[in-house]
Amino acid sequence: MPQLNPSPWFAILLFSWAVFLIILPTKVMAHTFNNDPNQQAAMKPKLDPWNWPWH
Repeated sequence: MPQLNPSPWFAILLFSWAVFLIILPTKVMAHTFNNDPNQQAAMKPKLDPWNWPWH
């Protein structure tokens, strides 16, 4: 039964987890966004009170 032989599958498991835990997080964290969300959040909207009659 070849599925019980752990020699090729254990190496594949270790290498795939090494990719997931070492290489991919560094690539994801190095991603930069085109639009900086802090610039838009710094502007405060002008709040006008409503003068509508309630009838």
